[in-house]
Amino acid sequence: MADSGIVASIQLCPGHRKPIRLVESASVIAGKGIDGDMHAIAESSRQILLIEKETLDELQLTPGDVKENITTQKINLMRLHFKQQLRIGNSVVLEITKPCSPCSRMDEIRPGLGGQLAGKRGMLARVISGGTIKTGDCILIQ
Repeated sequence: MADSGIVASIQLCPGHRKPIRLVESASVIAGKGIDGDMHAIAESSRQILLIEKETLDELQLTPGDVKENITTQKINLMRLHFKQQLRIGNSVVLEITKPCSPCSRMDEIRPGLGGQLAGKRGMLARVISGGTIKTGDCILIQ
């Protein structure tokens, strides 16, 4: 996988244990997260969760199944490190905070899924620069 990729899909989590909502585009707010997502909280290290579509495909999951906000394609997220930045589309910049560890909710989705996702659940990020993102946008590692 290369230093660039695309946004395969975008999902919003409107509230605790509420169904994920797939959207074609979303407004990303600097210092907060995606407008309308329950994780859009200032100072949170989990403003946005990104995961590779290739990982979902390998585990026979569909975008949104593991509660990610942005499903990526053709970019190796798991090799990114703390404070590394991603540019999405024309204006959105995300800063990686840490890898996302599988939580107990993953085993509620499918028994054993937490273990299958160990080391590849995706990366958490905070929003440095806001704007609008849409499916198909280019993602560049800065």
